Amino acid sequence: MLIRLLLTEEFSRHGADVVFIKSPKATTPEEQLLLQFQGMIAEYERAQIIERTRRGKRHRAKTGSINVLSGAPYGYRYVKKTEHASAYYEIIEKEAEIVKKVYKLYIEDGLSIGALSRWLNDHDIPTRKRVSQWERSTVWGMLRNPAYKGTACFGKTKITERKKITRPLRQKGGFSSRRSANHERPKEEWIEIPVPLIIEEEVFLRAGEKLEENKRYAKKRTKEPTLLQGISVCNQCGYAYYRTSTRTSKKKIYYYRLFRFR
Repeated sequence: MLIRLLLTEEFSRHGADVVFIKSPKATTPEEQLLLQFQGMIAEYERAQIIERTRRGKRHRAKTGSINVLSGAPYGYRYVKKTEHASAYYEIIEKEAEIVKKVYKLYIEDGLSIGALSRWLNDHDIPTRKRVSQWERSTVWGMLRNPAYKGTACFGKTKITERKKITRPLRQKGGFSSRRSANHERPKEEWIEIPVPLIIEEEVFLRAGEKLEENKRYAKKRTKEPTLLQGISVCNQCGYAYYRTSTRTSKKKIYYYRLFRFR
């Protein structure tokens, strides 16, 4: 409602009239007040619809309905519901073999996530959409997706404010409202929905343990630490400077620059 009011005022200041198809033109104070009330009621109804939809999806998820999931992951095919059967996941055998191979290469052969993505691309294994290459994030998600052990989960993430972006905010324990982001909910809040399994639960748990170990003991990427690393901060935006370099014909020059989210 506030955004609608601000936009209407902004258009009016620039000489543009705002016409609502289902509402009369607001020329008097009374008509403007009525228009604002209509906007408030519309916003309230929208919030009610969103909340009822959320509750309905959670209820269907608790009953084991696949419909609430956004789509089938790699290795499965989403089969729509019919008059005689509910929606379900169907295993795509060829893709399922690739999933098993990825888990084997990661757990038994010790390939990293980056090496796995390169292996998939080098062997010309198509992705689900068949128009792009395998990325590290896709492989990482495959190794963490509980659907492969037979329990697809609903409500794994939520949209919240991105936290602790700048160094001063991190020091104060504050928040930044610049950009929204998906954050993972606690696992006890996930709603499990049974699906056909591709990977045994023991194998899935071993992959999860290795992911945690790699996260804990991964080597830092900084090859040449600097004196002001993590200390120099812009006094206007609060973002930290990072060191970079450029090479001339005679020597390599180091300098600091600032990175900001656009």
